[in-house]
Amino acid sequence: MKRLLVFALLCLPDLAPAQEWAPRQQARIQALDKVTARVTVLEGRVGESLSFGTLTIRIGACHARPPTEVPDSAAWFEMTDSRAPQGSPPVFRGWMFADAPGVNMLEHPVYDVRILTCR
Repeated sequence: MKRLLVFALLCLPDLAPAQEWAPRQQARIQALDKVTARVTVLEGRVGESLSFGTLTIRIGACHARPPTEVPDSAAWFEMTDSRAPQGSPPVFRGWMFADAPGVNMLEHPVYDVRILTCR
């Protein structure tokens, strides 16, 4: 029975609620230094890079749901660490969701970063 319900939700788009995202220009980010327990709120525009400790956080995109839907924000980030060996890949590249921070998160021994909102 459970499989039938999942099949119906995936195959019949009219049953699944629409989730629209509207592009925004500014991201509000919360950054945590796990060593000092310092929490900092950063704000930046799409296309900008922000610094936090040894991290450089580039904001590639920021989207929010319209006011008529459940509030949520999603942002595309690319993060590099200046302590990483030269030529290393970014420490994080991908989408982060404000409503579900555990879905795709930065795995770093010193820092934690999450999207708060897009405006």
